[in-house]
Amino acid sequence: VQLQASGGGLVQPGGSLRLSCAASGDIFSSENMGWFRQAPGKERDFVAAINWRGGKVLYADSVKGRFRIAKDNAKNTLYLEMNSLKPEDTADYYCALERRSRPGPLQMTSTVYDYWGQGTLVTVSS
Repeated sequence: VQLQASGGGLVQPGGSLRLSCAASGDIFSSENMGWFRQAPGKERDFVAAINWRGGKVLYADSVKGRFRIAKDNAKNTLYLEMNSLKPEDTADYYCALERRSRPGPLQMTSTVYDYWGQGTLVTVSS
């Protein structure tokens, strides 16, 4: 599976962006996908995750109520809708896939994810 992230850019504080992550190859209903971000000089942090079957989502406290993770199974595409953006949201954003043979809990730990897209840079600045 290859993951291709896109949609980053420069946005003013309070603005919105939607990131996309297109997957080539099959994604199975038992698997989970997530978004992480990494600011310059900092570790990669969890943002949100979703089960590919749908229904279950998980968010980092820092984005809860502002970001929404979504998916389009038919298009094999993952999305991250970001609203009320703050300067501290500035980072490279990465999508990731956790391969699973059976459904399991959504994970915040980056090491459990098996496939990663390249980063897409989001800059929040006036």
